[in-house]
Amino acid sequence: MAIPSFQDFMLPLLELLQDGKAYKISDVREKLAEYFNITEDEKKILLPSGRQEVYKNRIGWARAYLYNAGLIERLDRGVYKITERGLEVLKEKPSRIDVNYLMKFPEFREFIGAKDKEFPPLPDTQKIEQEQETPLEILGKMYQVIREQLAKEILERIMQNSPEFFEKLIIDLLQAMGYGGSLEDAGSVTKKTSDEGIDGIIKEDKLGLDVIYIQAKRWSSDRLVGRPEIQKFVGALAGFGAKKGIFVTTSDFTKEAREYIPKTDTKIVLINGQMLANLMIEYNVGVSVDIKYEIKKIDNDYFDEE
Repeated sequence: MAIPSFQDFMLPLLELLQDGKAYKISDVREKLAEYFNITEDEKKILLPSGRQEVYKNRIGWARAYLYNAGLIERLDRGVYKITERGLEVLKEKPSRIDVNYLMKFPEFREFIGAKDKEFPPLPDTQKIEQEQETPLEILGKMYQVIREQLAKEILERIMQNSPEFFEKLIIDLLQAMGYGGSLEDAGSVTKKTSDEGIDGIIKEDKLGLDVIYIQAKRWSSDRLVGRPEIQKFVGALAGFGAKKGIFVTTSDFTKEAREYIPKTDTKIVLINGQMLANLMIEYNVGVSVDIKYEIKKIDNDYFDEE
């Protein structure tokens, strides 16, 4: 089964605390995973940020919502127990506890910014109720949508510029990634009259102990780079006595091209359009920060008394 929504976790979480004892949230989390038969593979599924497991995040938000509705209280770091209000709620034997149910409590309405709104919930709150993901998951997915749109726009802008611009862009990106160091001649674009299948050269380190050769294909998305192009590049590297090369395209590679392994000890790295755009975003090449949001959390070390 799929991982339950954070709202599905609310009632079972509260029921686990109904004996009035103090529980570590880590123990509650394991009991909930067992209750919902969450598999080991499902436990490994991460948020879009890659920084936390989805099931842990959803249980964490269920705990936060119950806490802000006054149904549970925090006794110590990661330790909670049910409140009198929580016990009263369980006596009602609700079939489900969700955002709409919690809206009856003024502390919760204040928590979600609806303290001046009358119950029943307004459309914005109803929208939250329908969401399966936690706010952090939703934010992560929206970030991915924005990033994917930016990557698409990057490739479109590259296609509007000249091949020479594309070759220089690759040198700029590799230097931003740390290749070539800070030397003025760390990277360069070769002259068309004598490139012999090589579009650029960059030193692997500041001292130039090794050199990486670059091939760049500014091709439309419907024109894939095939195995013959990779073989020609390997041949060009052999002509220079080179062992390392990067083949970059704005389109993609065929399966045969990806599976091709040179018989020599030459190492080739293939970068398609999607990977190129993502690297440019990551290393701030051709992009700039527009809006920046910081997601902060409690610093437990600060609040823990000796």
